[in-house]
Amino acid sequence: MLFRPRRASRLAWVTLALGLALGCRPAPRTPAAELARLPWDSVLARAKGTTVVWRMWRGDPSINAFVDQWVAPRVKERHGITLTAVEGQGPEIVNQLVVEREAGARGSADLVWINGETFGNLRREGLLDGPWAGSLPNARYVDSASPIIMRDFEQDLAGYESPWGQVQFALIYDSVRTPDPPRTVAALASWIQAHPGRFTHDQQFTGTTFLMTVFYALGGGVQNYQGGFDSLRYESGSARVFDWLERHKAAFWRKGETYPPGVAELHRLFANREVDFSMSYNQSEALTKARQGILPATARPLLLQDGTIANTHFVGIPFNAGETAGAMVVANFLLSPEAQLEKQKPEVWAD
Repeated sequence: MLFRPRRASRLAWVTLALGLALGCRPAPRTPAAELARLPWDSVLARAKGTTVVWRMWRGDPSINAFVDQWVAPRVKERHGITLTAVEGQGPEIVNQLVVEREAGARGSADLVWINGETFGNLRREGLLDGPWAGSLPNARYVDSASPIIMRDFEQDLAGYESPWGQVQFALIYDSVRTPDPPRTVAALASWIQAHPGRFTHDQQFTGTTFLMTVFYALGGGVQNYQGGFDSLRYESGSARVFDWLERHKAAFWRKGETYPPGVAELHRLFANREVDFSMSYNQSEALTKARQGILPATARPLLLQDGTIANTHFVGIPFNAGETAGAMVVANFLLSPEAQLEKQKPEVWAD
């Protein structure tokens, strides 16, 4: 005889199966804006025992050591948070979040290191959670009167990212090899022509920032580009930069036919005396890399008199972060006087 389950038994099995399926789903996340309205003790309580995944640029051993060996142990000891840093920057972060949004997936990161174009793209796509940054207890230490801090490449932060460092672009020269370096973009152009093969820039972010410095200098200063994006001013300014490159690239390293892919490779060319300048988006890097033996002991930073680009870097919380409270606690710790002082030490990061 065949056994036929009674209708009630079938219903029980269906109910059990649905219960198991629903039980496998992640618990609904609490938006950052909602957490920002809670007492901070409540945020700390929710953060305890969480694992926060921080997607960030991992290209500098000094920065990696600061995060992995100094920040992570302290947020673990004080707040019970396991902090895990993973590689990811710029378009990678945007693309990953777009894919996760389309899939309806829980976020693979809880905190992201961002600024500038990446911040703008994430905001336009609705991929950041917030506002939350102004609710952090350590936000009281932020200089709210500084346009460099409170605007990210002319964009209002609106509480969607929290600052954690500030840097300024600088050329790097050897005070023995080049005791009297050029101090303006015009003087640099003359120096390049007089010393063929001894100058170049990298093809990544630092090199792009150098070209932005040239852009503003040739355009009469940054004040001529304030007040929002103007396509005509941008096109004319870009044309001047391309003309500048065309006139001088034959005197670049390898006649401007190839460029070092990144700033690490440019540092090596400088250290090996193949070129006489390197560059950095951190004015203190000449000294920190000299202390580490990567650059010559006589390496020095050079801030051009035309002005160079200063930049604040931030952390944001993705719209689908699973551990929002933990991310907020980490962001708050990064703003603490203790953490800021530590990373400003030349032997640590000098940021």
